[in-house]
Amino acid sequence: MVRPGDYVLLRALTDLVCASSSCADDVTEANGWQPTDIHVRVYDRDSAISSGVAHRMTPQAPAIMTRQSGFHSDLAAQGAQFVEYKGFWLPARFEGYGAVAEYWACRTRACVMDLSALRKFEITGPDAQALLQLAATRDILKLAVGQVVYTALCYPHGGMLDDATVFRLAPQAFRLVCGDEYCGEWLRALAVEHGLHAFVRSSTDQLHNISVQGPQTRAILAPLIWTPPTQPDIAALKWFRFTIGRVGGPSGVPVLVSRTGYTGELGYEIWCHPRHAHAVWEAVWAAGQPEGMVPLGLDALDWLRIEAGLAFAAYEFCSETDPFEAGIGFAVPASKTDDFIGSQALAQRRQAPRRKLVGLESLSNEHLAHGDAVYDGRARVGSITSACLSPVLGKSIALARVDTAVAESGRMLEIGQLDGLQKRIPVKVTFFPAYDPDKSRVRS
Repeated sequence: MVRPGDYVLLRALTDLVCASSSCADDVTEANGWQPTDIHVRVYDRDSAISSGVAHRMTPQAPAIMTRQSGFHSDLAAQGAQFVEYKGFWLPARFEGYGAVAEYWACRTRACVMDLSALRKFEITGPDAQALLQLAATRDILKLAVGQVVYTALCYPHGGMLDDATVFRLAPQAFRLVCGDEYCGEWLRALAVEHGLHAFVRSSTDQLHNISVQGPQTRAILAPLIWTPPTQPDIAALKWFRFTIGRVGGPSGVPVLVSRTGYTGELGYEIWCHPRHAHAVWEAVWAAGQPEGMVPLGLDALDWLRIEAGLAFAAYEFCSETDPFEAGIGFAVPASKTDDFIGSQALAQRRQAPRRKLVGLESLSNEHLAHGDAVYDGRARVGSITSACLSPVLGKSIALARVDTAVAESGRMLEIGQLDGLQKRIPVKVTFFPAYDPDKSRVRS
């Protein structure tokens, strides 16, 4: 509904367009006809009008229109079909490829995707480590310079705010990468509340990144990324480590390369300033063509991460879900003795879990979807968090949060659709990840 003060963009199909603020049935004042002033601004047909959706980090924050990453023009040239994702335009799929072809390229060769919408925060100062030790479920004291760790960020009651990766750039300098812009506000509030001398600066708009994933990525990037003698090269870079280097030689574009990803395949992420994004894309794309590299969109990425059993915000976790229920209990080590936000609640939840994230394997090719109810007989015992028809496995699979009483592997359950009773789809509880369960490919 349009409200007074709203802006509406109209494209003129003829020389004159008339607009009214009243509804079609409001023909008299007796029906509540209250016309408002309409201000019309006319643009030339050749004017460049940027489309977007207003995004607010908090209800009080100013609205920010959807923005483009530094890789946008290169993605558009590859036929990207863009969708709005957390304030950025990101490709859902690519014309001429499609989600299926993009998926198989990642599993068998190499792909490249834009993940610049991830939120990045630089955490510095004498108490930077103390702030992250308080905020994260992982033991940040054990994080070495050059190392990356995956962690959960929780509220005091144990529910999750977000998941994140933490990079240790220097003894008192860290980078936190997450999905929610609000994490920066939350960290700043924690620093003030606990009297910590730590500074949290958003670097999302100064640091864009592409992810290069697939079994051929090491062969593609090793000759492309130059690293100084003090840094590991691509061939030597271990899982969840990063290196500093340049694209194309000692005088090339400066980048940070981390051996991280969201696909369950061997892969790397390349981080650079937006002004260098085009040069980085051109170099990576040219180096990847002999290996059959293709661009990858969000549709194919979702299949990849479900097969790999990787959590996604608002699907596997939310503020009502703790890390154990989200399937990332490994990110809450029992060996961490320091108190952190939510530590007491999580200690209790660890001892008495009520729900568990499991894999489901459908015994038919019926479509499964996020939110579908899981039943044991007439009793509802959980719900699907994510689902897809796995191309590599050739069957419908899902991640589901179910009652611990029915979470043992091999147990037969049912998915209830329509009213939950009229249509039932048999499924079997399995371990996850459904694909490469020992993660040998990502560690290769």
